[in-house]
Amino acid sequence: MNSWKLIRKTAFIVTMFLVIVTVFRINTLSSFAQQGDIICYGDVDGNRKIQADDALLVLKHVVKLETIQEEIPALLADIDQNSSIDAEDALQILKTVVKLIPPVPYRQGASEEPPAESEKPAEGKTLVVYFSATGNTKEVAGYIADAVGADQMELTPVNPYSAADLSWTDPDSRVVYEHDNPDAREVTLAETSVPDWDSYDTVFIGYPIWWGIAAWPVNGFVSANDFTGKTVIPFCTSSSSGIGESGILLEELAGTGNWLEGMRFRSNASKEVVQEWVGSLAVR
Repeated sequence: MNSWKLIRKTAFIVTMFLVIVTVFRINTLSSFAQQGDIICYGDVDGNRKIQADDALLVLKHVVKLETIQEEIPALLADIDQNSSIDAEDALQILKTVVKLIPPVPYRQGASEEPPAESEKPAEGKTLVVYFSATGNTKEVAGYIADAVGADQMELTPVNPYSAADLSWTDPDSRVVYEHDNPDAREVTLAETSVPDWDSYDTVFIGYPIWWGIAAWPVNGFVSANDFTGKTVIPFCTSSSSGIGESGILLEELAGTGNWLEGMRFRSNASKEVVQEWVGSLAVR
């Protein structure tokens, strides 16, 4: 039995090694060089680049040929931030290398743990505001609203995004153009004001992650409203990226409000997972 397990592990490593070698041989599949001192998830060896070597280190850890023991490399290896280093992390690193997904900056001290007791928002009327590109964020927003009996507000661009607009692998798509041209990210929303805004003590703000930050259509709502006296809780959806500094950047944009550290959910997050997190916040 032990021999069979060893054979399976060896076959797995050989297969993944061949994949990595193939990646190295294709010139267009170059690694992402990080800007300055920025460290990104997936940069396991800490050389400020995400490369196939990083995926190989993760695979060696998975099959126990080598162990990633130091705290920071272990955190960076967990690229999907699910508190487990596994083969999926190696796959996500390779996807980053070949530019199927963008790199996600690592912010030391960030976590997806629920906020401490002292950070929990007070009871009061609650609003869930969200922008949803493909429906994933809308679903999570609904779970949150159901859990606390909150009102909901969907942020809708005057010029909605089509499926073609959202194709971020197409260099000619709208979303790529907006990413490459920050001035084009000022997306006009159909509505930014909230009836009876002053009655809300707690505001959840949801969005998908685009290039490691909050999808920019949500910026219009944040900049248009005064969050003084309100507890603001960001949440996001992403198939691979973490919440990163998206909440911090929105807080800086708002300039007001008591912003808590938010939560990132997978695109197919279950109602139970979402509502468990909401329960930890003691929102009523």
